[in-house]
Amino acid sequence: MSTLSEQILSRAAGRPVRAGDLVVVRPDRVLLHDSIGPSVIRILTKDLGVEQLNDTERLAVTIDHVAPAANLATATNQKQLRQWVRKQGIEHFYDSGRGICHQVLIEERLALPGQIVIGTDSHSTTYGAVGAFGTGMGSTDVAVALATGEVWLRCPETVRVDCSDAFPPGLGPKDLALEIIRRLGAAGATYAALEVHGLDDLSLEGRMTIASMAVEAGAKAGLIWPGGLAEEVTRGGFELQLPAEDTTYAQRIGIDLAALEHRVARPGRVDDLVPVDELPDTPVDVVYVGTCTNGRSEDLERVVQVLRGHGVAPGVRLMVVPASSEVLKQSIASGVVGELVDLGATLGPPGCGACIGRHLGVLAPDETCVFTGNRNFRGRMGSPDARIYLASPEVAAASAALGRLATPAELPQLQPA
Repeated sequence: MSTLSEQILSRAAGRPVRAGDLVVVRPDRVLLHDSIGPSVIRILTKDLGVEQLNDTERLAVTIDHVAPAANLATATNQKQLRQWVRKQGIEHFYDSGRGICHQVLIEERLALPGQIVIGTDSHSTTYGAVGAFGTGMGSTDVAVALATGEVWLRCPETVRVDCSDAFPPGLGPKDLALEIIRRLGAAGATYAALEVHGLDDLSLEGRMTIASMAVEAGAKAGLIWPGGLAEEVTRGGFELQLPAEDTTYAQRIGIDLAALEHRVARPGRVDDLVPVDELPDTPVDVVYVGTCTNGRSEDLERVVQVLRGHGVAPGVRLMVVPASSEVLKQSIASGVVGELVDLGATLGPPGCGACIGRHLGVLAPDETCVFTGNRNFRGRMGSPDARIYLASPEVAAASAALGRLATPAELPQLQPA
């Protein structure tokens, strides 16, 4: 039996494909966003001479990375992108405020099981949450795909992760994602596909967290077996077969979810993971909850559950940025947004926010941030002299409450009223 990647690329190529094979395929979906979209358009028009696309149905365009525009330059680029979208007659366009591209495409059911989705964003691996082969590409590759309708790929080897048991209280998908990276290292799955099994009971939101982080181990794609997903999520996709036990994998690891512990990635390296209790008395200036990794309703609810009755410690700034307008609406309806504001959070508009260090919460020199995002290299969120610890929503919330790196177990137990 084939791996999930081999099945998807075989379907697209119209022939059996195995790891290492080169294929030319037609992507089911192509994504552009405001950060890289303008350069793709320049290559299309100036280098390739393509003024009008032949097929706009497959294309989705979002304005999310600096949304709303932070300065004149970004405002000008976004205006030009909007004008191009109108000229091309692109239906799947999501303007500033709709949310992060990966969240939006899954909400809009523009990424489905068995499809190939390429995008101008490295975290396009997120589409693996629904069993799609999602991968990021550079401006030239995406421009050529739009011009010709095709893209070439090398079918990746696969690293399989088998999960067993259940998450302990207070731990969840982000802890699993960080553990996978700890086991493999930041380059341990370079140009491989991560294929994760044993998560049939996990929510779509949780699967997106894990698939998003696949690229942080160097993976070309991060696919989670779509078993257990609701029919409305998978309808219209291609049926995948569960790989047999004797399927050939480049590497196979097992993770006992019950044995996970609260860990953070220390500043500078996503794979430098240590238990939180090994970093006592680490003061925190900023706690940032959001991004395509942990900006969903489920994540915001986890923060409220930990912070409830405690609030944000003096001197700490808690920034919360929903991943999409749908997440924002859901969180307003559930009362989570009101609680977050009452507890001391500052709410940002749906989008990428300060994740790439360009606006809405960038870090100053010598500040320390606990971040629920996906990257913590030097200068990622602003000053190169700031420190970023990657963490789960629960650790982020506990750290906001105590003003230092902490786990929920360290919070004083509240007495019943």
